[in-house]
Parts: sequence; C-alpha cells; structure tokens
Amino acid sequence: MGRYYVVWKGRQTGVFDSWAEAEAQVKGFSGARYKAFGSLGEAQRAFSRGLEGHRSSGEGAFGGPSPIVPSLAVDAACSGNPGVLEYRGVETATGRELFRQRLARGTNNVGEFLAIVEALRLCKERGWNWPIYTDSLNAIRWVQEKKARTGLARTPASAELFERIAEAEAWLHANAYTNPILKWQTERWGENPADFGRK
Repeated sequence: MGRYYVVWKGRQTGVFDSWAEAEAQVKGFSGARYKAFGSLGEAQRAFSRGLEGHRSSGEGAFGGPSPIVPSLAVDAACSGNPGVLEYRGVETATGRELFRQRLARGTNNVGEFLAIVEALRLCKERGWNWPIYTDSLNAIRWVQEKKARTGLARTPASAELFERIAEAEAWLHANAYTNPILKWQTERWGENPADFGRK
C-alpha cells in the first residue's frame, strides 16, 4: 500500500512519498503538522487546501498531537459479525503490513484482541517498545484483563478462532510487556492505517 505524507508545518513543507523524507521535516520541529494519505491525489488536495482548510473539511490531521512513531496500528474486519474474520498489523508511519491473519468465523472485537496480542508478540521478538494503536476499547480492556470476553458460540466453524484465543490468553499470562496500547484517534488523525477500507 502506497503512502504519501503532507507536511503543512515543518522544516520544509509539501507532499513526500516516503516517511523518511517527511520525518526529517517534522521530527523535533516544534508545532509540526503532518498527515499520511493513501493516495497521491488525496495528499495533493489536502496540501493545496492548507492545514486550516483540511481541518475544516472534517478529515482531521496528524500532528497536534500526532500518533507516536515508531508504532504499530492494528485493525480487524468481518464479513458479517460474526463472519469471516481478518486482522492485521502495520507500521503506523508507513502502512507497511507486518502480519495478516484470516479465520473462518469470528467477531471484530475478537479480531482486534488477537491483533493486539500478535503485535505484542512481534514487538517482544524484535525488541521494540513501540506503542500499539487500535480502534477497539473492548479489545484494550480484554488484553488488560488477559481474557477475551466474547459471547461467540463455540462451533466447528469457530474452533480455530477459539484455539487462537486460548494461545493469546496463555501468552498474556506468561509474558510481561511495556508497550502502551492506545486508542486510535480517528477524528483527529484520519483512518487507522491498518483499516481494511471496507466501510
């Protein structure tokens, strides 16, 4: 997935096609204002409107405060709820996909829970103390409680899902972590970078 970065306030302003270039303009710059977009056209329109024009469009902006980077963002999507479940994790700044799973039956909240735990496991393996962003307050609470409190019935179709839940709960009980798990602020920053785009 391509990502483009608008810098409205920084050392240099404009549209950048890599996070490294954009980061060089905003990192350590007091009052920096920037945002990632999924297409060049969106980024160019947002830059041409200016920061205030972009804010008044109701789309929100990165910066002020912005998501912490480096970090991971996770999201889940269901075809029906319950239904076929997918979840994934991406690098917040670049949108680069780090993991993706598909299960025959599940719910959005369970998917978000499993995605957070998978992100925590990945961070532990790689020695990252990165924050993890999610849209789901329920999933954050379940991770804190180390228990997925789903009302989904156990059926042959959901057997693999419940195996994954048991593995995730066991990992949470056996492992300590210091990564902050934070709510993604859609109204301020735009769509979660891990969103599946199926709304």
